[in-house]
Amino acid sequence: MSDPLAADYKVRLPAFEGPLDLLLHLIRVNEMDIFDIRILEITRQYQEYLDLMQRLDLEVAGEYLLMAATLMHIKSKMLLPRDAEPEGPPAEDPRAELTRQLVEYQRIKQGAENLQALESIRGLVWTRGERVFEEFEGEKMLVLDLFAVLGAMKKVLERMSARERFALRAEEFSVAEKLEWLTRLLEERGSVAFLPLVGEMKTAGEAIATFLALLELLRQRRIVALQKAPFSDILLALQPARESPS
Repeated sequence: MSDPLAADYKVRLPAFEGPLDLLLHLIRVNEMDIFDIRILEITRQYQEYLDLMQRLDLEVAGEYLLMAATLMHIKSKMLLPRDAEPEGPPAEDPRAELTRQLVEYQRIKQGAENLQALESIRGLVWTRGERVFEEFEGEKMLVLDLFAVLGAMKKVLERMSARERFALRAEEFSVAEKLEWLTRLLEERGSVAFLPLVGEMKTAGEAIATFLALLELLRQRRIVALQKAPFSDILLALQPARESPS
């Protein structure tokens, strides 16, 4: 079966980005306590992201679906009435095992990033690095992860769907061509703002093709996504060329 979005290109999510990364992202943007996760809300938002990834025809690993089933199971247990148990220890919180996984994963991931010990992981994480982006010199910038960019695209599509009905098909737009166009645009301008770039496009098909090209450039580490502050517009910039050793 041909790719419904672009027969000439297939976009894959970075291998290091998994369901625990998505959950940590949702916990962070919702300002939740990792030890007191609002499971109904987090399950709803997780499913929305999963639906979007599937509708965009991204290659989603089976572990995402397994986590969705886990969240639904926890949600169902949380909704069940708790029988009074006058004797014996209280039943464990249904969220406890998930919380343990998240805390441990967060600890390992943070440790790997801080120590820069795992080259295989560092190759799939967008880091600030030692080089300075000239156009952002003197400014404090945040380097974003995949799900922050995906969340921004989710808002764009929601606004478009409010204006008009559209189908998530983009046969008239080539992701490969949009990849080349976006690269040239960044070479000319140095950086561009994400929301104005795709939000003003006339069709959802063009916005989706552009977004898939953006994901592929991020995956290849040819560009980075930055923010001046949490929840501000996303700025895209080419990854500066590494200096050759003398």
